[in-house]
Amino acid sequence: MATNPPYGDGRRQGAVRDRSQTYNPKNDRWTKRDTETGKFIDQKADEDPFKGVRKEK
Repeated sequence: MATNPPYGDGRRQGAVRDRSQTYNPKNDRWTKRDTETGKFIDQKADEDPFKGVRKEK
């Protein structure tokens, strides 16, 4: 996962590791996936992509 020092400032430094996201055109949502297992983890409630998570092609 991403590192967050200095703690408490509400900012992320660097990308989230071992995660990727892909766009689902059927429901217009972004879905987060674990790159090691390939399982889907989370789905966004709005149409914006996840912050700090790399996109699959």
